[in-house]
Amino acid sequence: MALTGHRIVVLRALGLGDLLTAVPALRALRRGTPGARVTLAAPAGLGPLARSTGAVDDVVPADGLAPLPPLGPVGTAVNLHGRGPESHRVLAALPPRRLLAFACAGAGHADGPAWDPDEHEVARWCRLVSSYGFAADPGDLDLPAPAGPSPAPGAVVVHPGAAFPARRWPADRFAAVAAALRDGGERVVVTGGPGETALARRVVDLAGLPVEADLSGRTRLTELAALVAGARLVVCGDTGVAHLATAYRTPSVLLFGPTPPARWGPPARDEHLVLWAGRRGDPHGSEPCPGLLEISADDAVAAAGRALTRTR
Repeated sequence: MALTGHRIVVLRALGLGDLLTAVPALRALRRGTPGARVTLAAPAGLGPLARSTGAVDDVVPADGLAPLPPLGPVGTAVNLHGRGPESHRVLAALPPRRLLAFACAGAGHADGPAWDPDEHEVARWCRLVSSYGFAADPGDLDLPAPAGPSPAPGAVVVHPGAAFPARRWPADRFAAVAAALRDGGERVVVTGGPGETALARRVVDLAGLPVEADLSGRTRLTELAALVAGARLVVCGDTGVAHLATAYRTPSVLLFGPTPPARWGPPARDEHLVLWAGRRGDPHGSEPCPGLLEISADDAVAAAGRALTRTR
């Protein structure tokens, strides 16, 4: 039944990878509510990518658990942000006629399934919306090719950054991989956000790449998406860029630790090669995870070679 005039507000006020892992759940909501308007509460910079999913009509800028602005009548609120109680209360304050969320006694929300801390992030949100009758496909992760051109078509993208030091493989190892790929005839570019320019420049310098190979701090999200979509290969850690590679089915070599790929890794596809030493740790730690350090540059170079051979 069409829900003309019905507004659905979805909270996912997190980062790039968080948005991309929620795409199957967002699309399930869209399919299950024809005629409804789906509003995503998320960081403003994610707006263009969120709308490209086909599941979102508009984006309300939101940062973490800050209160949302008045949005008028809200029929359904969906918590794809967390398990509560804080995130439940952000949505309850709107207030919606119905809240779809994990059960949380602290927020007085008894409806909804129980939280599973070991569940894969994609499966988690699919299970949540499925429990309310919205059929979700965890494999529904693909995004359409970006409209804009790639800043470096056909390049190998090396992305050394990560949100926390525990997930950052050493710069000299990224540089060794970049140099090996360059020596093998590949065009290599290095990416990073505005706060990662020093790290990216160090990788470029250590690898002996030309200065123009450093794209850090110079690509908006739409340009980064086009770059990844048009790349021959992506080499990175457990970051949002890894999820872009999944979304565009770009071959990738992904360095995991301390969070296991069973929680945040790509789907089982030939184009994505995961390196994981099997050692868990604190993903918010201030030092590189010992398990991540067990992955050598030679390991990554060999995996990159396999990935490139498959694409050829």
